[in-house]
Formats: sequence, structure tokens, C-alpha cells
Amino acid sequence: MSFAVALPRRGIFDAWRAAARVAISHRIPPEKIDWTGAGGLFEASPLPQAPGPHQARVPQGFVGLAGSVIWHSAPERLALLYQALWRIDRDEGDPLSHLDPLGRRLNLMAKAVGRDIHKMHAFLRFRELPSEGRRRFAAWFEPEHDTLEPGSRFFARRFADMDWLIATPRLTARFENGRLTFHPGGTRPDLPEDASEALWATYFANIFNPARIKLDAMRSEMPRKYWKNLPETRLIPEMLKDAESRVERMRQAGASAPRPGAAAISTRYRAAMPQAEALPATLDEARAAALQCRRCRLCETATQTVWGEGLSGAALMIVGEQPGDREDLEGRPFVGPAGRLLRQAMAAAGIDPAQVWLTNAVKHFKFAPRGKRRLHQNPHRQEILHCRWWLGLELAFIRPRVVLALGASAAFALTGDDAPLGPRRGRLETGLHGGPVLISWHPSHILRLRENAAQARAREEMAGDIAAAWRKAG
Repeated sequence: MSFAVALPRRGIFDAWRAAARVAISHRIPPEKIDWTGAGGLFEASPLPQAPGPHQARVPQGFVGLAGSVIWHSAPERLALLYQALWRIDRDEGDPLSHLDPLGRRLNLMAKAVGRDIHKMHAFLRFRELPSEGRRRFAAWFEPEHDTLEPGSRFFARRFADMDWLIATPRLTARFENGRLTFHPGGTRPDLPEDASEALWATYFANIFNPARIKLDAMRSEMPRKYWKNLPETRLIPEMLKDAESRVERMRQAGASAPRPGAAAISTRYRAAMPQAEALPATLDEARAAALQCRRCRLCETATQTVWGEGLSGAALMIVGEQPGDREDLEGRPFVGPAGRLLRQAMAAAGIDPAQVWLTNAVKHFKFAPRGKRRLHQNPHRQEILHCRWWLGLELAFIRPRVVLALGASAAFALTGDDAPLGPRRGRLETGLHGGPVLISWHPSHILRLRENAAQARAREEMAGDIAAAWRKAG
């Protein structure tokens, strides 16, 4: 017995999900269902009204994948999704994996849908319509897939204070008085000229950078099929024709090379800036001053100064090397992977992080860019010396009984001794501030150890040092 399923154009995902749930509950195999609703050459029946005795369980990943694939324009998408559901229910491989032929096809379809929605958000252009009450706008767009329904939710959130219409060949979305509805599509409506387009074209022409133009990348991100509906694209041919001469003019007008030694002079100048001002009178004033720090060049690339946090009168101060990527973004010390390891060791020793002062010897993140990643780099001697001024203020205001130095940079900043860390680990030394400093491993050093035995030993040693510092601090 064969079955035919006819689904509505709007709200198709919920309709398909309900139909698939009934079909799988009756264990109807994929080859017995015509999801186009035509029924083929043979007589086909509709699906049963009530669910059957079998209840399928599917991973959440399948629901998310189906929620994207359903908007693809390929007619076979519904049958492919049910094939995946059938295999999941019967535990026949992994139809969601990119390594599976079916899974790869579905994931590529989902990717195409996501890209189509992104293009709608990027390249759709509204034009204002005459109105007496709420402002009204209209736009025409030609998506490759049936993505208006999921894509229009973005516009409903962003332009909730106005009425608008988005027309496509297959569907039209209307947003009026805060209510989103869908109607049949059609041909391109007659849209009026928008006075703001001339202003936008002027802005677009002035931000165009001919030195960065890559034609293949541009056509990949802005395919030509969208150009006819974009007001700024009519400027592109003329801008490309003049690009080479504009680049040459930019090159000739470029800045001259800096004088030899300019970087050293700049660093000395920056180092003198904080000392020229009055010393902060409180810990809060010191923090406010540190946020404007220009003592070295690390401030030029880091997101922000990462000041210490914790109890202002803590008996124990824990000093690390410098902020990492996570700390630089959040503005707090020890919140990245190394910080999680440190906090785990503190919890094992019964230490509440709120009862200590957590900080770093260097207050800015030093890194080397590698594509989208920022790779940590160790601060050099001069950077540590420049930042010691801020660490000294923290020590003066916190007045800890014991300081725990994590890593070589922290040990050098606190004691002035740059001897190797290994022989010093676990020992108490006298800091430049006159108080005791206990030396230990930095958590990031532990995470970089490749041998499990060495990493476990270093973890145990650091945990022991933390507990010993806590006991000594009373």
C-alpha cells in the first residue's frame, strides 16, 4: 500500500514533522510514501489519522537539521529527511554525519539554506512607501530557496516599529501593526525611488577601499544575481575601473617610514607618563588609572587592561603571568582554561576565590595573530618591568601576608630574580615588597605538558603549593 502526503507551502516544517511522526509510528518505509502529494501512477492513500503504537526517538540534532533542510527548494528534500528519520529509528548508521552520503547531502542542503537566509538579510533593500500613520516600506527579493518564512523573523524583530512588505516570486511577507502574515508571491511590484539611496551610494563610494579588492571573493559574497536589486552595485564597474590608479595615489600619499629607534623612544615616553601624575590614593583609583595605562606598547593591541579582582584586604594574593584571550575579552583575571584549572585546585584546597586577590604581573594580553586566532606570547623583561608599577600598587593596597607566584614571569616581577623556575618551585622567597613569596607552576604550563604522568605530578605540586600558601596566610 502506498501513501501520498500533500503539505502546505506555509508552515511546512510543522506539517511535515506531524506527518513524519504518524508515518514512523506505523513503521511505513520511505519507498511507500510520495511526499509530493501526487501519488504517482498508482492509487495512493492518505496517511492514517491517528499515530500508531510505535514511538520514535530522535536526537535534537536531527530536529535542527530538518528545520533548515525543509526550506530547500529541492522537491526530494522531504523524502530525504524521512529516509534519515527511518534510519535513525532503525539504528542504521548515522544519517546525520558528513561521512554518510545521505548525511552529507542533507548538511549541504542546510548550509545552502543558511547561506540563502544570510544573503536575504545582507542584500534586501527596503524602499519607503507613502503613508500617513506608521511608516511603510516594501522590498523585492529573489531567494534561491523557500527562505522568506524563516528569514523574515529577523526583520520582524529589527523593524517592529514600522509596517513593511517583502515580496518574492513564491511568497510575500507582510508585517502590519506588529503582526507577521504570509501571502502568495508574484512578480516584482512597482517600487518608488528612495531619496536615501543617493546618500547611501555616496557613503558606499567613499568607504570603498581599492587596495583590498579581491574580485573572486567579492563575487562569492555578493553574487551577480543580487546586483540588479541593489542600488549601490551600479557604482561598482566605475570604481573597479579606477581602482588601480586610486591605489597608486594612496601609495604615494602613504606615511613615511619611522626613524630608527622611534619605537624605543615611544616606549620610554609612555613609561614616564604614569609617574608624572599623583599616586592613586585608593585601590579603586589605582584600577581606574590602570585602565588608561600607556606604559608599554601592549596597550595598542590588547582589548583592555585586566586588573585584579577579589577581596581588597586578602591575606593571600595569587599572581599569574598575563591575561589570556578569554581574560582580555572579559576584563577579568583567570577565566580561561588556565584559570579554570587554578580555580579547581583552589576548590580542592577549600579556598573561596572571593577570599583571595587574583591578578597578573602584566595587565595586557600579548599575542601574535594567526588568522582568526590570537596565539599567546610570553611578555619580555621590559614589559614586566613597566607593569611592575601597577603590581606594586596592588601589593601596597592589599597588603597580603603571602603572595603565590605562578610561573617565571610572576616570580621575576615579584622577586627580581629570573633564575629557572624548576629548582625554586615550592620554596619561599622574599619579594621586592619585603613579604614572603611562594613559587609554583603556572596552570598554562601544566596544560601544555604532553605526558599524562608529568601533568598529573605538576597538578599535584601546584595544588600542594596553593594549600601551603593558604595555610601560611592564616
